[in-house]
Amino acid sequence: MKKRLLGLTLACTMTAMSLAGCGGSSSGTDATTAAADGGTTAAQTTAAAAAGTGETAAPAGEGDTVLKWAVWDISSTVYYQPLIDAFEAANPGVKIEMVDLGSADYQTVLATELTGSGSDFDIATIKDVPGYTTLVNKGVLEALDDYIAKDSVDLSQYGGITDQVTVDGKLYELPFRSDFWVLFYNKKVFDNANVAYPTNDMTFEQYDALARSVTNTTPGQEVYGAHYHTWRSAVQLFGILDGKNSIVDGNYEFLKPYYEMILAQQEDGVCQDYATLKTSSLHYSGAFAQGNVAMMNMGSWFIPTLIEKIKTGEYGEEVADWGLVKYPHAEGVEPGSTLATITCLSIPTSAPHKDLAWEFVKFVCGPDGAEVVAKTGTIPAITTDAVVEAISGMEGFPEDEASAEALKTANTYLEMPVHAKSSEIETILNEGHDNIMTEGSTIDEGIAEMTDGVQAILAN
Repeated sequence: MKKRLLGLTLACTMTAMSLAGCGGSSSGTDATTAAADGGTTAAQTTAAAAAGTGETAAPAGEGDTVLKWAVWDISSTVYYQPLIDAFEAANPGVKIEMVDLGSADYQTVLATELTGSGSDFDIATIKDVPGYTTLVNKGVLEALDDYIAKDSVDLSQYGGITDQVTVDGKLYELPFRSDFWVLFYNKKVFDNANVAYPTNDMTFEQYDALARSVTNTTPGQEVYGAHYHTWRSAVQLFGILDGKNSIVDGNYEFLKPYYEMILAQQEDGVCQDYATLKTSSLHYSGAFAQGNVAMMNMGSWFIPTLIEKIKTGEYGEEVADWGLVKYPHAEGVEPGSTLATITCLSIPTSAPHKDLAWEFVKFVCGPDGAEVVAKTGTIPAITTDAVVEAISGMEGFPEDEASAEALKTANTYLEMPVHAKSSEIETILNEGHDNIMTEGSTIDEGIAEMTDGVQAILAN
């Protein structure tokens, strides 16, 4: 399962900068909420609402073949039209017509469309893992394996992600964009403490020591070496970076050292108290914006928000000098190993033009499409040096080499793998996490609760 990543990376649009909905999360996990933080500006949100659900397309000429593409939020997504323009330029006589199904209930509406009579979508955008699983189980997605073999598509460029969305030995989607977790840090905090910045190769022991070295518990002068948002993913996903453990297998003993580390940090004032964060509903962006958080593990969806809010002056000088590094890792785990959420393309079994639809899927999800996506300020599923250069060269992105290097990941694992009972498992894991972090149960008790609860679900 552990594979070299040439390219799974961040995906929420770099030019769409508010806290309103971007769509590509693995759902099933609380990163569904997280992915919303890379979304649209207020103006874009208003435009999208005004546009509503409907069809958008350049006029097709006589004799053109029209492919219908199911999407959401046309008005606030910057990469749709550039992808269409590039594909149409390379494929005269083919036109792409987008159909906006809306973002709120996209997967439900798509499933209804594809299972109904007369659906004529040629390409379907897949928003999340549970939605993908539902569509595969309904038998409405075309297996792509024969197409992939025919055109010798190199699946290794997706860093093992395609292995994780294979169902019964078949692949029904290809990723074209993704969000992944990195470590944000405030350079000013480290400068004030005269401590060296984080690096792209830190074990959890080194990370813990670094967080403690910049912590200040003096009342009124508090500096927190680390910050963990209240999502369970901010803690539990540390445990699956070795590629050996899974969040859906019903055995959670592997989470113990990470809970021990973070509860000890909480006790020592290295990070803010979970119960207080939960009660106050403090958003992670607000916590980082205060300027007294040294490091924060968070998804790449926060990058555009951070850039925009600094640019507009909403965030002050205390956070204007920030950087990125790769996620910390356990001993023996390759630096750059991280967690991802993905957005993919599929071909419905009812597609009128399957071969042409495959050409579009192959283009968008391949290296050519990746270059187009990158030029819009979005990092695609396949990351080349040119893509990293394009993103790291954007105004507002940190200028240091380490931050650019942080965009290059190694082994990438889905936050919530394909599983028929992912939603039920998620509920149990959230409850266990909350009990442990509020110290309503011991770590051992919380892990036992999660193990017993998930095993009961898996047994049914």
